[in-house]
Amino acid sequence: MPSKSIIDPGSIDLGITIFGQEEIRRRNSQRHEMEMLNRIVHYDPDNSTIAGVHEVRDDAFWIRGHFPDRPILPGVLMIETAGQLCSFYFGESLESDDILGFAACEDVRFRGVVNPGSELLMIGEVTVLRSKLAKFSAQGYVGGERVFEGTVVGMKL
Repeated sequence: MPSKSIIDPGSIDLGITIFGQEEIRRRNSQRHEMEMLNRIVHYDPDNSTIAGVHEVRDDAFWIRGHFPDRPILPGVLMIETAGQLCSFYFGESLESDDILGFAACEDVRFRGVVNPGSELLMIGEVTVLRSKLAKFSAQGYVGGERVFEGTVVGMKL
């Protein structure tokens, strides 16, 4: 059974950009094909929550091979999107230029497919935030339907 929503995805205005691509690049080191976040649409440090959007492009690098007759966003890239969202929160909230890398993924579930042309809304909530480690609950949605949930743990590299 899916866990309770961190934030009702319908309450987030996807048309509002709080942090754009350049601001994300200031905090996250990923570039080119590995940039999973297009914009941050919700940032609430008082409630320890954040939400960002990954625009699933028709020309993404994985389209040709995953799967040739029916391309779907690989689950590992959903996890990566969650990790990048949480890394951004870590840097922004601690005003740190440190890089946060994966330490663990826990209780990950994929509950639907994400097709090219979709917008994946990834929502995160801090459960632990320290100078060298962060842990977040994360949920991903397409069109209001949950397609991903899990916990990502990052450590300062």
